[in-house]
Amino acid sequence: MTDVLHITGNVPLHGEVTPSGSKNGALPILAAALLIEDEVVLRNVPAISDIEKMCQLIARLGASVRREGDAVIINATQLNATRADRDLSAAMRASFYVAGPLLARLHRAEVPLPGGCAIGNRPVDYHIKAFRQLGVITEEETDLVICAAPDGLHGATITLDPTYRSPGATFNCAMAASLARGRTVIENASADPEVENFCRFLQAAGVCVDGAGTDRLVIEGARRLHGCEHTIVSDRIEAGTFLLAGAVTHGEVRVNALKPAHLGAVLDKIEEMGMVVLRESDAVTVRATGRPRGATVYTTAFPGFPTDLQPPMVVFMCLADGRSIMHETIYDGRFTYIHELRRMGALVKLETSQQAIIEGVSTLEGRAIEGGDMRSSAALAVAALAAAGESQVTGLHFIRRGYERFEEKLQALGARVQVKSTSVDTTAPGTTL
Repeated sequence: MTDVLHITGNVPLHGEVTPSGSKNGALPILAAALLIEDEVVLRNVPAISDIEKMCQLIARLGASVRREGDAVIINATQLNATRADRDLSAAMRASFYVAGPLLARLHRAEVPLPGGCAIGNRPVDYHIKAFRQLGVITEEETDLVICAAPDGLHGATITLDPTYRSPGATFNCAMAASLARGRTVIENASADPEVENFCRFLQAAGVCVDGAGTDRLVIEGARRLHGCEHTIVSDRIEAGTFLLAGAVTHGEVRVNALKPAHLGAVLDKIEEMGMVVLRESDAVTVRATGRPRGATVYTTAFPGFPTDLQPPMVVFMCLADGRSIMHETIYDGRFTYIHELRRMGALVKLETSQQAIIEGVSTLEGRAIEGGDMRSSAALAVAALAAAGESQVTGLHFIRRGYERFEEKLQALGARVQVKSTSVDTTAPGTTL
């Protein structure tokens, strides 16, 4: 049995919604709590399956972990294991974040190559190269990375790839540097809001970090960190998904607890396509004004258009008046959902694995459709909200990895959404085994 979203489309969404804490922000901070020999209280932590797995992962390394409402309380004083659980690591990309704090605290980390959504090539080479500059000896087995720093970690200047400005490598470098001897400089660091929030956590724990929110971080290693409390930033990807859902259904949606600058490139593009965007200090409203105009989008590192919002933006483009082009510059396998949109009547041509040309249509038709990863499953739900008739969206287990109470929030905006359990024919075309 599997849970399926049953959506009756062509219903405009209206109202306001508050996104949960950021998945991409909470996961590295949970790992960073392993740096601290004291109690850490994290607030606004989303109740999603990836967070549950990360809590299990750090608990098996020796930390005590408990949840109280939207808070997670961690005490890693008794951190004692250097090998991450293989099954949990295989379930999510963020498992590799434990490498940095394990190296910093115990001078050894044995971490299986991470799993997660299949959206293309996402190597951990950036992390490993950075670790080596900090004095780490690395060895790679079939599916295991072994890192050791018998003489401890030392500061260094680390230059990340300027094209990608990897958030993951930035997180791991910063964690390792937090307890290293001397100063570490991270050039071409990610400036994502989640990285800035992460740096604020390190500062609260006693790490001297300069440059939070810029592409150059300077970290002075500390001998020991202290307990602290910290609030996770709101999830801008969830926020953008709801704003696009409102626009694609010809509705009006206000997202609270969102700084407009965190979605600047997305809001600018939605405005360019003809929608009304109202920016407040801590909220954004998008109001549909009719059929959108076609546009061209390139996904790039922050402050550019985020790759995680590429799929719902393509859905929006499918209903635009005229041609749109989506250039995916980050991942080479993120268009796997396109064939499902075509089944709904979308006119999308893949020029390459990273470029889609979309000829807008006036409407989509409801279908039984299946998402293959977290972001595409959420985007297909957005497509179903705009489509004529009823759709059944398989992939809710993917959505629950990154979106807290997704269907409930949609219902509060007026969407006609129900979750039903059904048997899945694993021999049917398109089914992921």
